Amino acid sequence: MLLRITPQHPYPLHNSAATRRLETSAAQRLAPHTLMQRAGLAVARLAQAVAPHARTVWLACGAGNNGGDGLEAAMHLRRAGCQVAVTWLGTPETSRPDALAAWQRAREAGVVFAHGPPDVLGPDDLCIDALLGIGLSGEGRDRAPSQALQGLLNHLHSTSAPVLCVDLPSGLRADTGQFAPGLEPPHGPPRSARHTLALLTLKPGLFTGVGRDVAGDVWWDDLGVDLAGEPPCAGLAAPPAGAPRAHASHKGSFGDVAIVGGEGLLARGLGMTGAALMAASAALHGGAGRVMLALLDGGALQVDAMQPECMLRRFEALSLDSLTVVCGCGGGEAVREVLPAVLQQSRRLVLDADALNAIAQDPSLQLRLAQRAGRLGSGATVLTPHPLEAARLLASDTRTVQGDRLQAGHRLAARYQCAVVLKGSGTVVAAPGQLARINPTGNGLLATGGTGDVLAGLLGALLAAQPEGADAAGFHAAQAACWIHGATADRWPVGRPLTASSLARALHQPCRGATWKQPQPIGRHQIPKSSNQR
Repeated sequence: MLLRITPQHPYPLHNSAATRRLETSAAQRLAPHTLMQRAGLAVARLAQAVAPHARTVWLACGAGNNGGDGLEAAMHLRRAGCQVAVTWLGTPETSRPDALAAWQRAREAGVVFAHGPPDVLGPDDLCIDALLGIGLSGEGRDRAPSQALQGLLNHLHSTSAPVLCVDLPSGLRADTGQFAPGLEPPHGPPRSARHTLALLTLKPGLFTGVGRDVAGDVWWDDLGVDLAGEPPCAGLAAPPAGAPRAHASHKGSFGDVAIVGGEGLLARGLGMTGAALMAASAALHGGAGRVMLALLDGGALQVDAMQPECMLRRFEALSLDSLTVVCGCGGGEAVREVLPAVLQQSRRLVLDADALNAIAQDPSLQLRLAQRAGRLGSGATVLTPHPLEAARLLASDTRTVQGDRLQAGHRLAARYQCAVVLKGSGTVVAAPGQLARINPTGNGLLATGGTGDVLAGLLGALLAAQPEGADAAGFHAAQAACWIHGATADRWPVGRPLTASSLARALHQPCRGATWKQPQPIGRHQIPKSSNQR
């Protein structure tokens, strides 16, 4: 069953080890070559769906099973009347039985084999990347790629023709969303439209790290294999259900949020009140019943003319034990003074930005943070680090964090016994005892100052609205906040700059009862329109 993956539906994610176990188990139950034949047919069907009028289809096929999938697809495309050319890095003498059988079928169908791509490939053609898939145990992991492989990878990356990747973009690690050493793209993002057909399972690397950029539109075919016996390593976050507000409710029904941050000019001459103001705006537009704003270091704001609903408070006037506190947005050095009380007294807590940096540098604050879980449960606290802040909290470095974002999220959640939002491309949400989620929404428009403050404020509002005593309150609120935050950017008007303050005002939650379109299989008569259709 061929599905297009969209943010409107959650999906299980399986790592490469689980995928290989499923593949081995299925191969033992099925007739020889069945999985490869199913995979090749799925690739051919999707190729015709995304590029129904392609003049030429060029397939770059590796020597392993991924290449065999490509050879099977070439056979089907040739039989369908397509002009097909294949560059194959394997040989009949060294091929595995499945790939050898696929090569023989391709030859019998009249597929043309060539040493390289056709001389001219453009937007009206199609390239199929069937070089490596998850097969990185040889070339690309322990040694530099061959000159032939590197040349094909460079061409696939730089071509102006659309590219359909079989299982994974070649060189991308299935589990991490990072390229294997020596297989990184030579320059910049891909020049042309990208599609990836994940086979058997969806891999986490397609949805985080650089995977989101190089995979493009992701499709999935389970090849008729039941995945129920293999637990996933993570999942794609689902859209929040939302809920209409009862008529018999009041402002106290939806929680009180206090924003603590926004260092003033007094101590260092570095005013950062804007960060706290944007977090407060996001909390209001995210549905909080009441929002209080406690600026630090003598912040001189008397009233926010753009957001008069915010109630100004001195920090010492806050009743922390009855509030959901968002602490750290623009907090600077001033946040260190209030952190002991915030960690000790806050009922629910979102820690962001400078609060995280202060905790990373102070073992006593780390101890207080860990002790919160014992008193209030792991659902009462959420950390929202970007990769550098995560590295500081783990006494590590950003390369290690980004090298395996899922593992970094799990390590943070285990160390501090709370929910964690590891921000970035494919934001990871992790918590003790929970299956991690990768957020499928958001785009590069969010790469601007203040959007993280907006996420923290929105998260505070959603955390405040969680049922009292919910064990996974922070985990569920974090998933919902990340999804809404990213979805708001996804529907941003083309050509209109996104600023954090405008993002905060545009936030909204889905209403309960809204019908999300369930994924539908792509059949013979359900071919989507293609951008290269003439």
